[in-house]
Amino acid sequence: MILKDIQKILEAEVIVGDDLLGEDITIACGCDLMSDVLSFFAPGSLLLTGLINPQVVRTAEMADLRAICFIRGKKPAQETIDLAEAKNIPLLTTPLSMFESCGRLHREGLSGYSEYMKKV
Repeated sequence: MILKDIQKILEAEVIVGDDLLGEDITIACGCDLMSDVLSFFAPGSLLLTGLINPQVVRTAEMADLRAICFIRGKKPAQETIDLAEAKNIPLLTTPLSMFESCGRLHREGLSGYSEYMKKV
């Protein structure tokens, strides 16, 4: 699923990365523990999180994630935005909760990690 479709499904605002909305997203996962992101995410994933600090972007870079979407309307500080822009990682924010965001994406056909691993 392309990131532009995800933006529409989640009613999300693009914070940075308008030019990257054509990126293909393989799976989506909701997580606030960055250690779990490093253990249970696949390259090309979308991270849905309530954390808005720069460490989220650094973790996304290490895990080769495609994009980050902040839930519950959260918006990161400029430091986080600047880092994401430098690393070419799109940032979005949705007013939806983690539960509703994941549910909508799953309903529209985007797999989660466990479904992804069954195919690999």
